[in-house]
Amino acid sequence: MALDGVHIEVNKGEVFGFIGPNGAGKSTTIRVLLGILKASEGEVKIFGKDAWKDAVDIHKRIAYVPGDVNLWPNLTGGEVIDLFVKLRGSNDQSRREELIKKFDLDPSKKCRTYSKGNRQKVALIAAFSSDADLYILDEPTSGLDPLMERVFQDCVLEAKNAGKSILLSSHILSEVEKLCDRVGIIRQGKIIETGTLQELRHLTRTSLLVETKEPLTSLAEVKGVHDIEEKDRALSFQVDYEELDHVMKYISQFGITRLESAPPTLEDLFMRHYEGAGGAL
Repeated sequence: MALDGVHIEVNKGEVFGFIGPNGAGKSTTIRVLLGILKASEGEVKIFGKDAWKDAVDIHKRIAYVPGDVNLWPNLTGGEVIDLFVKLRGSNDQSRREELIKKFDLDPSKKCRTYSKGNRQKVALIAAFSSDADLYILDEPTSGLDPLMERVFQDCVLEAKNAGKSILLSSHILSEVEKLCDRVGIIRQGKIIETGTLQELRHLTRTSLLVETKEPLTSLAEVKGVHDIEEKDRALSFQVDYEELDHVMKYISQFGITRLESAPPTLEDLFMRHYEGAGGAL
């Protein structure tokens, strides 16, 4: 996957969401950041150091969790966690024990016996047990059940509150929405939008469900209204962000008896970017 002018900046105490369909360039970007691939042009700096030339120094301050974790089959989960934590020069046993309990992992089992979800748990416990400054998480909850996803989310927020930086690549949009301060959307190797969720929501639509005293006529002709559907005696439709005020004034003439509004989700925003692009999530 060729990257084209990708610009990402992750600040201290910030969770940056990195989203895009499979094949968009997320993992390639992360490999460049980790110093596994060398960028043919441009500048990649982490902590002010060159990601390729100074990879060894940088890795002492990074924790990385891939989406598909491979572990040494003959080591136990506990031994793998200890190995990774010691490589980063930290040895906080109480934190390790706390996370093993939270993630409900049996650390005495050999890694060959672990399910995909348990392998992810080993990597996450190792990452959050170490005192890293930057966490690079590439589809980290792959294989975890919903309860463990919540434990993961708590760990991310703890790291954020401690002033750490987190780059979270995910296709679970609800996860990104809950955790991220800013989001970058990548498509075909290019960052096409970046900003806070509030800043990006101008790109999408608000969902409305409206019931009126008088029949709501000619709604389809009102600028900014899309996807009208009848639901019992109510109408459900979407409204472009910038036309919301104008649409509300129009429908209020008919005497509103019921009004439900749902804010646009990241999923709405994402799907509009990829409409007709043939990119699977």
